[in-house]
Amino acid sequence: MRAEPVVEIERTFDVGDDTPLPVLEDVPGVGSVDAPVEFHLEAEYFDTEDLRLASHRITLRRRTGGEDAGWHLKLPAGPDERHEHHAPLGRTSVVPKPLLKLIRVHTRDRVLVPVARLDTRRVVRRLRGEDGVLAEFMDDRVQAEALLPEPSSLRWREWEIELVGGSRDMLDAATGLVAAAGVRAAAHRSKLERALATGVTTDAVTVTEPSPEGPAGDVLIAYLREQVAALKQQDPQVRIDGSDAIHRMRVATRRIRSVLATYRALLDDVEGVGRLREDLRWLAGVLGAARDAQVMRARLEQMLADEPPELLLGPVQRRLEIELGGDYRRFHTRVVKTLDGERYFRLLDALDALVAAPALTPRAADPAAQVIPGLINRDLKRLRRAVRDARNHRAGVGDHPALHEARKDAKRLRYAAEAASPVGRKKIARIAEAAQALQKVLGEHQDSMVTRDLLRRIGGKAFQEGENGFTYGRLHALEQAAALDAEARFRHEWKYIPSPLRKK
Repeated sequence: MRAEPVVEIERTFDVGDDTPLPVLEDVPGVGSVDAPVEFHLEAEYFDTEDLRLASHRITLRRRTGGEDAGWHLKLPAGPDERHEHHAPLGRTSVVPKPLLKLIRVHTRDRVLVPVARLDTRRVVRRLRGEDGVLAEFMDDRVQAEALLPEPSSLRWREWEIELVGGSRDMLDAATGLVAAAGVRAAAHRSKLERALATGVTTDAVTVTEPSPEGPAGDVLIAYLREQVAALKQQDPQVRIDGSDAIHRMRVATRRIRSVLATYRALLDDVEGVGRLREDLRWLAGVLGAARDAQVMRARLEQMLADEPPELLLGPVQRRLEIELGGDYRRFHTRVVKTLDGERYFRLLDALDALVAAPALTPRAADPAAQVIPGLINRDLKRLRRAVRDARNHRAGVGDHPALHEARKDAKRLRYAAEAASPVGRKKIARIAEAAQALQKVLGEHQDSMVTRDLLRRIGGKAFQEGENGFTYGRLHALEQAAALDAEARFRHEWKYIPSPLRKK
């Protein structure tokens, strides 16, 4: 069961023990302020021993007291915005699996342990407008006990203003009112961060903006950093079967693997990069089985919707739903099991290490505008050879394996050119666009081949169980025609591939 997160928009302020409350009725739009209500909150925070969640500004706590007792997972979503996921309190301190899925990409196979305990006396005042509660003003007095990295204790007072039904403009006005009273914004992003004090270090690294005149290595690492972030962003979405998450994660995986091949001359650890590419190929394969089941199901559903009803003989739609739905559930289960495995966790470790401290060759220090065109030209030459092989076979056959190889090489060229966008040459962008168009056409051809194999399998099974096989044969013929059409368009699209780049 999936529950949508609560969007939490709040601002926090450091205040002294004797700081008087502002006149909350003076906030524009506030008509009245409810009488104060006091709560006693006890919270235990969990993280790995090396505080990996805290380093990503993620908090996971089990809290008793108040109106929302239970497990709370807060994920950063902006400067003053977080997405909060809830789970029931339960009887033990075992982290609920639905929450664990959302953070496993960070914790991996490390154990979650208590890292802090907070005891808070909270006084809540609700700010009301014409349409109901606009915000809550919380006056907190906190007693914190940090358990890691060294035991320590701390107490403080803070104010929080959290939006309920109000606007950000109202929140800005409330912030201005508090600031006018001489109160400063909190120096820490969360109570946990303050409790842990110097125990938290972020994973942020110094990012050098790539440029044509800058080192070629900066172009590669910037693109890798972007794709590694995309892969990790999709991890929790894949686990909860989010829309299009498998596709996005698979694309990020392929992009990383592809540019590691194209730009391998810039990386010094040849053996390590080879292992990394092999692990990425493995992950893409696991994701690919589930993704193919998704694509085939959508493709066949559309084909059935386009068919005249009188040509749908037998329970075709029901059988396809059963077969393909079962395939996807089986493959998705395998994906989730893979994402909980040691090989995947070590792959994430290796990717983190690569983008944080890459081992680069001397060539990576040369200007990008001088180095990268030659690397792209090498992939362009590779694609030309593949296309020549594909075009040498007789037109109209439609299923020659050279077409599949040309598709893979077009994809590699596209990703190489996309990664090189900081070089700033229009021709690189044209190469990326042309390679993408070629990849798309040949991708349609590949989908047709996979769909025909699927139709043969399902159609044969239906026939054995006494069902009419006419519709499966018809769909197979339509897919064969689609493959021939894609082959013809491939031969036409090739002429738009630009010539090789020249060094500046």
